[in-house]
Amino acid sequence: MKSWNSTLNSSMATSKLILDIEELNEDFFEETRLLGIMGSMKNYQFCLQVNKLLGFQFRMNPEIEIHLRKKDRRYYFSIYESKEKNSFLTHYLYHNHCDGEYLLPEFRHMDFLWLMKGDWVDDERCGWIIQSVKSLQGIQMVTELTNEMIRNKGNMVF
Repeated sequence: MKSWNSTLNSSMATSKLILDIEELNEDFFEETRLLGIMGSMKNYQFCLQVNKLLGFQFRMNPEIEIHLRKKDRRYYFSIYESKEKNSFLTHYLYHNHCDGEYLLPEFRHMDFLWLMKGDWVDDERCGWIIQSVKSLQGIQMVTELTNEMIRNKGNMVF
């Protein structure tokens, strides 16, 4: 019995657990919808308009702020959060740029990223959000981004 325990402990000590980042990223984006928004306003101004005119409750959530380190500098990307009542659905608004760096460099022309996560959003609801946001003052473009288009998914994971 003693030799079996020592063999077991020895093999456990030498085995390594490998974290599959790609799988984590895929899990995070499972059953989500993502919108890219181009607008000429500050993030808090955009959230104020969305809250007032569309009935959302976006508030900054510093606990899930994204911290990236690039070229020996730190960048902070704020995230605003709005939970839907009687649903698991949560909406997240990411600010896509900070001091000349981008959260998703492949979408550097997008100022905001709107992630819908936690419950499925059907095409009708997503279309309503897109059309409603397009009607806001200062918005130039709103488009849905597919998961396949996102090269830097890990940057959005909190």
